[in-house]
Amino acid sequence: MPATGLARALSKLGHCSRSEGSRLVIAGRVRLNGRVCRNPEQPVQLGRDRLEIDGSEVTAREKVYLALHKPRGLVTSARDEQGRDTVFSLLANAGLPPLSAVGRLDKASEGLLLFSNDHTWAHHLTDPASHLPKTYHVQVGGAVTADHLAAFARGIEDAGERLCLPETRLLRHGSKNTWLEIVLTEGRNRHIRRVLAAFDLEVLRLIRIALGPLALGDLAKGQWRHLTATEVQQLAEFKT
Repeated sequence: MPATGLARALSKLGHCSRSEGSRLVIAGRVRLNGRVCRNPEQPVQLGRDRLEIDGSEVTAREKVYLALHKPRGLVTSARDEQGRDTVFSLLANAGLPPLSAVGRLDKASEGLLLFSNDHTWAHHLTDPASHLPKTYHVQVGGAVTADHLAAFARGIEDAGERLCLPETRLLRHGSKNTWLEIVLTEGRNRHIRRVLAAFDLEVLRLIRIALGPLALGDLAKGQWRHLTATEVQQLAEFKT
């Protein structure tokens, strides 16, 4: 088996992300074959070399893949410096290994959010090169016209970035608001909100209903479930 860097080895074993592994190594909390190693790129032979974190041996963990229906009001981080509630509170006391969120949803957004300790799988899904489509249902205040849709597709310049919403369609509208379906294959921070704000359209609700072939379905708000083996494979093999 080819050698891999120490931080990456910790990630492959499902203990943490590669960046978290680097921090652990640099902090002197990792031993390689009984000796503290502070080099995240130190070559390691998985299955042969012994790794320890804080004195406990690191062994391969079962890969876990979860889908969660994120409610509004939670931030997508393990810890928040401002003390705000995080999505990880919904996974507490479930007997799960350490997991990372796959991508993000901002505090005011809701819908489908994935978690895993398979960092190679997660990287594939979040890599812009994969062009994994993300589908959102968005409620905005006011009316949205065909002219708006054309303008969304042309896009805007904001903070030095070119942002557009090329796949937007009207779902339904009432006297005071409109529901849109928006599909993004790559997204910037607060991408949808920034484009709509440029047209003075207030976002009232933003719900991610699908990631590629995986739909939120009837998963209740605040609840989570394990992905099936077929769902995991479909996402891993997804190509546009």
